Amino acid sequence: MQNSTYFVGLKTDLTQKAIFFDRDGVLNREIGDYVCRIDDFEVLPDSAACIKLARDHGFLAIVITNQGGIDKGLYSAADLHSFHMKLQDACIAFGTEIDDFYHCPHHPIKGHCLCRKPDSLMIEKAAAKYKIDKSASLMIGDTFRDIEAAEKAGVRGLLIQPNSEKFRLLEEAIRQLKTETR
Repeated sequence: MQNSTYFVGLKTDLTQKAIFFDRDGVLNREIGDYVCRIDDFEVLPDSAACIKLARDHGFLAIVITNQGGIDKGLYSAADLHSFHMKLQDACIAFGTEIDDFYHCPHHPIKGHCLCRKPDSLMIEKAAAKYKIDKSASLMIGDTFRDIEAAEKAGVRGLLIQPNSEKFRLLEEAIRQLKTETR
């Protein structure tokens, strides 16, 4: 009898797709400095509608955000959680919700990390956890580092102006993604 070795490949059933949202300037108002207090955290008017749009089209809605203010001691992880719950509460009031939040607490003054955008580790972690098909997904951000992180991860990027209306742009991007990935 011949000795044979069989290699069984890992199942790569990528069944999910996602819209990755930067936070500051996309979902909440960018104030030009760190948002350190809940009173300064203002959810932008069309943010919940954009989350609902993504989910209604079968996308996960995942926040990917640099939060170096934690490393600098300007606010705590508990403060960050309260900001995210305020955003989630706005979504729930609109009949939707954010699927997950990923944040990098590091700041470059303290050293280099792989999770901080423009690196792509936060997107890669979410993609692995949720089995996301990155070629059918999108990152919406207001800085080039958001788009660079998306590109490094193999996700398309949509660059918008900070604090701008984004619903129609996202609607068109979703339509285009759905057309191209059929």
